[in-house]
Amino acid sequence: MKTTATMKGIMLVIGLALALGGGYLLGTSRHDHQTPVPEKGGEAAKVQYTCSMHPFIIRDAPGSCPICGMALTPVKAEKGAGKSGAEVSQWRSPMDPTYVREAPGKDPMGHDLVPVEGNGAGTGVISIDPVTIQSMGVRTEKAVMRKLQRTLRTVGLITPVDGRQFSVNAKIEGWVERLHVNQLGQRVEKGQALMEIYSPELVAAQQEYLLAAANRRRLMASPSPEIAAGADRLLNAARTRLRYWDISADQIGTMEKSGQVRKTLTLYSEHTGVVTSKKVLEGMRIMAGEELLQITDLSQVWVNADIYEYELPWIKPGQAARVELPFADGKVIDGVIGYLYPYLENETRTVKARIEVANPEFLLKPAMYANVSIAAEMVDRALAIPVTAVLNSGKAQTVFVALGEGKFEPRAVKTGVRDDGGHVQILSGLTEGEAVVVSAQFMLDSESRLQEALNKMTSPPKETGGDPPPTKTLDELFK
Repeated sequence: MKTTATMKGIMLVIGLALALGGGYLLGTSRHDHQTPVPEKGGEAAKVQYTCSMHPFIIRDAPGSCPICGMALTPVKAEKGAGKSGAEVSQWRSPMDPTYVREAPGKDPMGHDLVPVEGNGAGTGVISIDPVTIQSMGVRTEKAVMRKLQRTLRTVGLITPVDGRQFSVNAKIEGWVERLHVNQLGQRVEKGQALMEIYSPELVAAQQEYLLAAANRRRLMASPSPEIAAGADRLLNAARTRLRYWDISADQIGTMEKSGQVRKTLTLYSEHTGVVTSKKVLEGMRIMAGEELLQITDLSQVWVNADIYEYELPWIKPGQAARVELPFADGKVIDGVIGYLYPYLENETRTVKARIEVANPEFLLKPAMYANVSIAAEMVDRALAIPVTAVLNSGKAQTVFVALGEGKFEPRAVKTGVRDDGGHVQILSGLTEGEAVVVSAQFMLDSESRLQEALNKMTSPPKETGGDPPPTKTLDELFK
């Protein structure tokens, strides 16, 4: 009885073992031959395997890493990858932008690689999440059409008007008997006596004139017309000689009526102005042609204002200008730009703008400085953006255009004039309505340059011609 019971127990254990083994083998067989579930597109999902320590190792079947020997793990499908339909050719670490691979996987810290849409070469478009944008303080403004106006403020130097400076000199040798105008800065009216000059030649010329006049009176009744005409020619020659020596017609008439020779010749001013130079003293001997006085008409003056090169597009002849006098409680005198000199000053690297200003009260004096304001010509309907949006590298000017959804594109632009309100004209590179970054663009510029450098490092080298080098598998590279 004991023997029979023992045999039954042994048979029961063997049967249970066979049942468990058969079930295991049957499940394994079904698992190996199970048809994969097709995706929505109708194609079976392809599972790839990679090494968690070496993400660039990608296999189509499970196995071990050829480098470290660790078991390969299946690659998880990236959520949201390719939603936009753009080609995904690179994957980047979300924590280390320099870690870029051509296949999905994990970075050395265990984070899933993020797909980068497009080939990433040359586009320069960067993406930033909204939280980071807010932390960086990124602000944008749209490019709009506006009127640009600017007021240029500079310093001007007051100078006399060319053509309103006159030199007084004697055309005969002699001595200065008396000076009627004997002070620098003295105001002189036209026709005012300046000085009296004694000259022996002048006395002799007066005597000749009186003799010619007396001779003409005697010969006027001559029956011979030739004799009377000769007396007239002699008198006219003597009168012309006196006129050439600046003896006025009134002086000649007075001398002819009185019949007496004057010892001195009186020089009269032919212009109204101020004595700006005096080189003569009473009793001094003078030579013919020697300059004695300078008289300058200051009723109108020039203000030569310094204009920098970048301000020249705003300046044109005929524009209104205002000259402010700091010493006269800010008194303002209106003027007009009459001329722009066609050359630059070597010392200041500026162009002189000549402003014509009336000076009836003689407040403006030569060599005096004054503040100048020039209302530049308005630029109507100019596409403009804030000047803070432009990054100037010296060779190029760049702005960052907001594309929406946290994407920004660096774009080269060409700028024009700037106004007083902090706006700059855009000649090319933007269209009306596009939004540009006006703050924190230096951070975006750094990110864009970093991305460009990464693309250059990770992009395959361009073919230079010839046969391509033989390809090797990873197993061959690590042998």
